[in-house]
This record gives sequence, C-alpha cells and structure tokens, in this order.
Amino acid sequence: MDYSFNNRELSWLSFNERVLQEAQDPSVPLLSRLQFLGIYSNNQDEFFRVRIANLMRLKRSRKQRNRLLLGGYTPAALLEAVSRRADRGQELFVSTYRDILSRMEACGIRVVDEKHLSESQQRFCRDYFATVVSPRLVPLILRKSVKIPFLPDGNAYLGVKMTCDEERSTRYAVVCIPVSSVCPRFVVLPSEEGHSDVIFLDDVIRLMIDDIFFMFTYDRISVHTFKIMRDAELTIDDDVSKSLFERIAEGVEERRYGSPIRLIYDRQMPQDLLDVLVGKLKLKPEMLAPGERYHLMKDLMKFPRVRPELLTANPEPLHHRDIHPFQSILKVVRRRDLFLNYPYHPFQHFIDFLREAAIDPRVESIFITLYRTAEHSKVINALVNAARNGKQVAVLVELKARFDEEQNIEHTDLLQREGVRILHTIEDLKVHSKIVLIERHEGSGLRGYAYIGTGNFNEDTARIYSDYGLLTAHRGIVEDVRNVFGFLMNSHKRYRYKHLLVSPYYMRDAFTELIDREIRNARKGRPAYIRAKCNSLTDERIIERLYEAGRAGVEIRLIVRGACCLQPAVQGMSDRIRAISIVDKYLEHARLYLFANGGDEVAYIGSADWMSRNLDRRVEVCTPILDRQILQCLHRVFDLQWADNVKARDLADQEHNPHIEAAPGAERLRSQTALYDFYKEQEK
Repeated sequence: MDYSFNNRELSWLSFNERVLQEAQDPSVPLLSRLQFLGIYSNNQDEFFRVRIANLMRLKRSRKQRNRLLLGGYTPAALLEAVSRRADRGQELFVSTYRDILSRMEACGIRVVDEKHLSESQQRFCRDYFATVVSPRLVPLILRKSVKIPFLPDGNAYLGVKMTCDEERSTRYAVVCIPVSSVCPRFVVLPSEEGHSDVIFLDDVIRLMIDDIFFMFTYDRISVHTFKIMRDAELTIDDDVSKSLFERIAEGVEERRYGSPIRLIYDRQMPQDLLDVLVGKLKLKPEMLAPGERYHLMKDLMKFPRVRPELLTANPEPLHHRDIHPFQSILKVVRRRDLFLNYPYHPFQHFIDFLREAAIDPRVESIFITLYRTAEHSKVINALVNAARNGKQVAVLVELKARFDEEQNIEHTDLLQREGVRILHTIEDLKVHSKIVLIERHEGSGLRGYAYIGTGNFNEDTARIYSDYGLLTAHRGIVEDVRNVFGFLMNSHKRYRYKHLLVSPYYMRDAFTELIDREIRNARKGRPAYIRAKCNSLTDERIIERLYEAGRAGVEIRLIVRGACCLQPAVQGMSDRIRAISIVDKYLEHARLYLFANGGDEVAYIGSADWMSRNLDRRVEVCTPILDRQILQCLHRVFDLQWADNVKARDLADQEHNPHIEAAPGAERLRSQTALYDFYKEQEK
C-alpha cells in the first residue's frame, strides 16, 4: 500500500459518513436528521452507480485489472475494501433510522405500515389508492418463457409471490412504486389530534395488493421491496455524421438501459422469488445485497413537513450592503467590485443583475456558461427575455453535466427556439466554469462587466449551497473573461490570460508556481502560508507539492468538504499541514485559495477543485481578488470557518471523523452561524 495518499473512493465514503453523523446529532432538529439520512442515501446510490461501476469495469478489464490505484489498491482489492466500508455505513444508517423513528413517535409523529391502520385510515388509503395510485400502476407478471420488461433504476419495486395450494402453482409479479410529484412516496393520513401519522406509498399498495391481483387464484400472497442500481456511465457514439448534441441525447437514452451492478432486496424475500429476479436480470452473486423492508431512502429528503418546528429554520438571506432595491447593479459594479456569498446573500442579486442587462437599452450582448440550472430556471427566463429585447445572447449549456444531461438538452432546445445562440459543447472537455460577460455601450465604445463564481447558476441549490461570486468591471479581468468565451467559440484557438487562472492549459502550472513561491519564501524566512478551501483534494501532483511546501516550513490549512487524498499531520511528511471538513445545514461548495506571497497576500476564487479532472480535463476559471476590502473579507470568512469547533471534523482521522473540540475555556463557534452574524454586521 502507498501510505502517503488516502484512496479517493474510501475518502469519499468517509465524507458521506460525516453526512450520516449529522443524522445522528441530537442537536439537529429531528426531521432535519431524517433529511440527512435521505442525503446520505442519495449520495451512496450515486457513488455506486458511478464509482463502483467504474471499479467493476476496471476489474473486468485485462489491461486494467492489475493497475494500482491511489493508495496502492488493485481494482479488486479496492472493491472489497469499499464494499466493507459501505456495508458498515449501511448498518449505521439502519440503526440511526430506527432511533429517529422512535424519537419521532415520542413527538407524536408515527410512520405506520398497512397492518397498523385505524378503520378510518384504511378507508382513506383505499380511496387514495383508487383515485391517485391505481391509475399509475403497471403490474408485470413474470413468466418463465418471457423476457422481463426493462426495469429502470431510480425506482423502488415490489416483488410479489402468489401461491395456490390446490393447484400447487406459484406466480411471480413485479409492481413499480409510482412515485411522482402528484403521487409522493409518503402519504399523510388522517390522525388523532396531536398526532401525525404517515405511511409509505409502498404500504398503501401492500394494503391493496389483493385488489391488484384479484383475477388470480391464490391462498397466500407476499410482497417484498427491491431496488436495482445500474451503471451510470454515459457512452457517446463516435459517429461523425451526427452532431455532438445528437450523440449525447442518444447516450442519455441508452444510459437508461445500463447494465445492472447491484440488486438491493428485502432480506425477508423468499428465496424462490429472489432466484426468479436474479435469473431474469442476469445478475451475479456478488451483485446481491440484502437490505431492509424499504429502499430508495433518498425520498426521506422529501418527508412531509408535518411539524415545521422540528426542521432547521434557515434565516432569510441578507441584502448586500452595496445593492439597493430599484437601483442599478451595473452602476455599482462600475464603481467597485462586489463579492457575494450565498446563501448568506440572496441569489436574487445575480438574477437582478441579469434582468437589468436584459432590458438595459445600452447592453449589446450577454455571454454565459451553464452547467446545472433549476428546473424552472429564472436564469433561463432572463436570457430568453434578453433575446426578445434584441440582445445578442450566447450560451454554452454543458450537455455532459452528469445526471443533468436531459434537462440541459431541454433548456438548449428552449433557448434555440427563442433565438439564443448556443455555443457548442466541446467534445473532449467539460465546461465547468461559472462565468458571465455583459457588454454595454458606454462613451465611445463597449464596456464589459463580468461575473466569476464557484457555484452553478441555480436559484434552487443556491438556498442551501454555500458559494462565492465576484461581480467586476475590472478591464483586465473582463478582457480575460472575453478571451475565455473566445476559446469556447473557437476551441482550436488558445488565448493568454493576464489575471485569470484557466484550465485545462494554464491553471495547473499557475497553482504549482503559487505553491513553489511559498516554498521559496519559507526558505528565505519570509511570510509563507497557504489557506485553501475546496470540495475535493485528490490530485497527486498538487498533494506532493503541498507535502514539499510543508516540509519547507510553509504553514498549510485546508478545508476540504469531500474526498481528501492528502494525509495531514503525519510526522516527517505533513507536520505543518492541517485539514478539516465542515458538514452542516449548508453544503460547503465554495473554492478559495489564499497565498501569503511574502506578505503581499493573493487570493483566488473559482470553479476548480484541486482534482486532476478540474486541472486537466475541464474548462475552469479562477479569478484573483484585487479589491483589498474583499480580500480582507475572504480572510475573515476563512478564519471563521477554520475556528469552527461545532461542525468541523479532523481529516487526520478519516476512519472516525472526530469533531474538532473547543479549547479549554473557549466559546463554541459554529461557522455557518458566525458567518451569518458577520454579514449581518456588514449589512449595518
């Protein structure tokens, strides 16, 4: 094993265990703890569909099966280690879920099954089934000679066994649980005063199972839940006669039919029913995972708000002190840079920035990159409005954004119909940057305004994702942003950038030089430190430079939310490196890189993590912070988060994720609360 690096997959599972810790934390409101269980389950499902599926492909490949992965694992050895860690997490998930249910019951919230309903609740369920559920059901009878219809992942299913003693016959069937916005996974039942009873949709169907299969003769019927997970790899055809847009659309459709990689089933399922499913789905024994009665527990994120006081109440965002209602944002940006930190500041400020540009008679053009947007996007609406007002609007919609490809294809169609110019996705690069350029007639020429951010232009996630954004009219930065769009429109042409760090061609070298400068300064006895905040730190070359910097005397502090392959606080290797992770009510999504620079501190924010994919295989943009007041603000933001002793975990021990303890006599500091108070004071 290579003990100088943590394995990426195992480190990611450690991150998801930190999410699970929030579900176990008694200080978190009870129904919010249930939501954290849903987040954990959703994360785990995506991990299996992407990372585990990839490991299985490597294990099957003759060329790759002996390849050593980060941490010194072969694919087979890593699969075994990951499976053990995931099984441990699942056991903890189940015990946590049961504990939360018992605490909910003590608060008058009961999750009941079909066997524990009052007469009035049974009547309600029968009516609900007849009017809402039954029209959406498509029962499938399994026959030996007939191939099973395709079962997509992303759904939970009921496996049904019907036994007739007289005929000595057994029938098998499958029922998809038809979850949708009009048929939710959880149904609120009529309840006694002071109580709230909730039932899984699964159990409403179990209650009515005889009505579904009334035409068959049987003495006994049993119903058991299962879930299929499929390989989520997106395969893009290399047919040159088709556009990339067409090939991605076809790839998204084909991914629905990805190979099964895992079957999670109710451990009480009869063996013969399980054997039928395994045979029909052509599964191997190692793909089987016995589980509990209910699956697809990501739906816990949408548990009914039966007791709002048992949910985390997030405070209202604070208006930026320099942005005032019914006043031009462009005019403010013309005078000075603006720094936004969501969700402490409202994402509406960015929407208003776009809307102003859409109707300003002097604005000539708007350029923007879109990676993930809201389903009913105000950003898309603002761009359509701009096009209708005669602006030249050019949009790069990244069609390869994982699991958002279908929605991005729909948005591309909508924008094209409205006359928006669509910049073509670059085939071998993902465009992950979060940038906007607005060009406005001022004086005798065009004046540019730019936005560079760390998060997606998505007003839904901006309520719960912590991200940074910079609005600037700095001519040098604007010219660099203009050149980034020049590259996107002419991907064969390279540009030089005076201020921005842009991947895939320049960012890695720039970050390496920034780290090396700290090494040189440390050796000369000058101020030398690095403060970095990112989602993931997995790039081996960056990690090796950080190790060297630490050994040279550079003090390094890292805040890494997710996978961290660097091992901090190891004697002789990383003594001067400390790393923490913060998991709280907001998802820490911002990227910030601060360097002492011999006393003349420099800082960058942007879309790139310190991962190989961000530095080498994506179009990413990081901007310097040139406004000294904003730089001081960012320094304060980092310091507050570094001082967290409530929600921060020590990444020196990713096996147990211990919380950072407050020093004796020190006050408890929860950084997300402290940041809100900090911006509230600024607003005054």
